[in-house]
Amino acid sequence: MPKLKIVLLDALTFGETKLDAFEALGEVAIFQTTSPAQTQECIQDAEVIVTNKVVINAEHMQKSPQLKLICVAATGTNNVDLLAAKEHSIAVKNVAGYSTDSVIQHTFSMLFYLLGHSRYYDEVVKDGTYSKSPIFTDVSQPFFEVKGKKWGIIGLGSIGRGVANIAKAFGAELFYYSTSGVNRTEDFQRTSLEAMLQNCDIITIHAPLNEKTNNLLDYEQLATCKEGAVVLNLGRGGIINEDAVAKLVDEKNISFGLDVFTQEPLSQESPLLKVKNKNRLYMTPHIAWTSLEARERLIASVVRNIQESF
Repeated sequence: MPKLKIVLLDALTFGETKLDAFEALGEVAIFQTTSPAQTQECIQDAEVIVTNKVVINAEHMQKSPQLKLICVAATGTNNVDLLAAKEHSIAVKNVAGYSTDSVIQHTFSMLFYLLGHSRYYDEVVKDGTYSKSPIFTDVSQPFFEVKGKKWGIIGLGSIGRGVANIAKAFGAELFYYSTSGVNRTEDFQRTSLEAMLQNCDIITIHAPLNEKTNNLLDYEQLATCKEGAVVLNLGRGGIINEDAVAKLVDEKNISFGLDVFTQEPLSQESPLLKVKNKNRLYMTPHIAWTSLEARERLIASVVRNIQESF
């Protein structure tokens, strides 16, 4: 295998994960972040680009004559102009399946945080309120058990199926809605989106963002959710309308958990940052995929993609 000129454009997204394996493949330039204005300069002489979210467009490819391979350190490849890559005979490889277990785990982390009113109960102990209580417990924030409840899953890929299997172990009754219309299984009950929203106690989203899922859940749809429902989006930002979520959190007893957003990082002007009923909204900064093990698997897969290409 020839020694390659490899450029990593947004290594900061890998955290403390070791990147030594790239050194064995050739000359490596590591940039923690790369702005659009810096991209061309960074990749000018590269034969291999490794990017997580940095955009690589047709102009970049045209001006990078040595470029042979673009490795996307993620599953989605929407940050790369695939048509231009084909025209310039540049291979594009992504990584699938590396974060499945991490996202499944974070789904339940988000659910139990909201379901068990963890924010409230943690604060009521730490601020001294519990110490002044006339009784040994606090039942002011009731929660329900997962067992026997209806759990709806939007997007029954590997992550959706993994969540469904664990939810089933908790005793939930499982339903799914296939956004593509392709996924079918005898293991769980298929349902319409309308029926899922109206009847399910827990709804989790694990679908990709595409023309069928963009703004899939707007205000009109989300408002039909039953009182006390919990809705979690661990798919992609844009599937749930964020303005609708911000309104409903303050209008109805529905709890939302969001790990992904239409704009990332989340805009400082987002209405999600201005809700009054903060206990009904739990947000994490697109971290479901980032377990230590998932990041290690990701890097190993990217390295393997490079090795198999030359």
